[in-house]
Amino acid sequence: MSASLALTQLVPLAKEVDQNKVTPGVLGFIVFAVMALAVWGLMKSMNRHMGKVTFEEDSEKDAGASGKAADAAATGSGKASPAKG
Repeated sequence: MSASLALTQLVPLAKEVDQNKVTPGVLGFIVFAVMALAVWGLMKSMNRHMGKVTFEEDSEKDAGASGKAADAAATGSGKASPAKG
């Protein structure tokens, strides 16, 4: 009920605004604020998830994989091993 009362009080204020001027208004501000909060939340979540990622590779696995690749290239076997990851 209070929403309809608020709208009836805002209608006369809207008519006082220049009819030749277009503005985004309150609804535009609310949409922009919600989108800004959503982007902030997504950035915070991405930062948290990126913090969980370890960028250090296992040297033993890499040495073994690169050694096999070097041997295959040297012998010219032509078989490719599937990529891992």
